[in-house]
Amino acid sequence: MSEAPATLDRLAGLVERVTFHNEQNGFCVLRLKVKGERELITLIGHAPVVSPGEYASASGNWVTDREHGRQFRAVFVKISPPTTLTGIERYLGSGMVKGIGPVYAGKLVKSFGAAVFDVIEQSPERLREIPGIREIRARKITSGWADQKVIRSIMVFLHAHGVSTSRAVCIFKTMARAPSRSSPKTPTASLTTFAVSAFSLRTPLPRRSASPKILRCALRPVSPMRSRKHRGRVTAGCPMPSWCLWQ
Repeated sequence: MSEAPATLDRLAGLVERVTFHNEQNGFCVLRLKVKGERELITLIGHAPVVSPGEYASASGNWVTDREHGRQFRAVFVKISPPTTLTGIERYLGSGMVKGIGPVYAGKLVKSFGAAVFDVIEQSPERLREIPGIREIRARKITSGWADQKVIRSIMVFLHAHGVSTSRAVCIFKTMARAPSRSSPKTPTASLTTFAVSAFSLRTPLPRRSASPKILRCALRPVSPMRSRKHRGRVTAGCPMPSWCLWQ
């Protein structure tokens, strides 16, 4: 396993275009508008979900590709909601939040401005002030926003424990596909439970120097129904896909 450079450069900017995004493993090619740069910057990394208008901050290294020129290859990528009105409208209109398309995105930003995210999260009943948004659509919007928030929380949690974004996306995708025995119809609650239980104090994440076998075991989700002990760590009965494990 090749180790990442000791020092990582930082890059942050507005996502102007998503050139490519693989929903299976999160691999993405983004074009960022970065302060101080005249041209858009190409960022290559991993993100579970990303759309134009969002804000991306990354750690990685600059490389020069023979065909595509200067690029930023990220080890860690954090995607945040936009803060400008233009960015907010583009983000909501991209379809990332269920129940909102370009038309309703414009209406929401026009009515609530930069406070639209606070309205969705804290005062969802106000969504019905918008013509055309009724109870069913309002519920869909609040549910979609909650899902996006859970995704970001899980990614931040894994990053804090030294898991690269590519591995974190793999873990998230695996858990998102796994059926929940307790509440199969509530994926948000299932993912929230995973964030707390899969990497509890009883199952500490391994250090970067750990052996590949230990890494493979420690990064399997914990199953309360069927688990076994392996070298002092609790691991689930269902392994993750081979393409997302340390080799």
